[in-house]
Amino acid sequence: MKLKDVMTRGVETIRPQSTLKEAAYKMKSLNVGAMPVCDEDNRLIGLLTDRDVTVRATAEGRDPNSTKASDIMTRDLICGFEEQDIREAASIMEQKQIRRIPVLDRNQQIIGIVSLGDLAVKARDEKLAGEVIQRVSEPARPQR
Repeated sequence: MKLKDVMTRGVETIRPQSTLKEAAYKMKSLNVGAMPVCDEDNRLIGLLTDRDVTVRATAEGRDPNSTKASDIMTRDLICGFEEQDIREAASIMEQKQIRRIPVLDRNQQIIGIVSLGDLAVKARDEKLAGEVIQRVSEPARPQR
């Protein structure tokens, strides 16, 4: 099975100059925890997650009305490709302990996102889904 078979399609995006308030409103209205950030040519340049907003921005006391998505988004992205096997993507998610990966086409354009939920529900492979969820959910050691 390929990523294109299990990914969530029709992904909405935001621009790097979008404010956190705008991004958070869009996340709330779409009921999603991540927004891909794309440039004018619709190339993926980052991912803004609800965790970025709360841990990076709020904890630093940033103003949601003036802080831009590009100021706090995750830039070093792990992406998948539409023809990539789901087991390979699942392995990457386990190793990197990430819960979702943007899916790109051959032209490097974002066409979807694969989440742990997509793997668990759509892949019809309970063993794979269980392994990924367990490994991604392993607690990280706090930095003290």
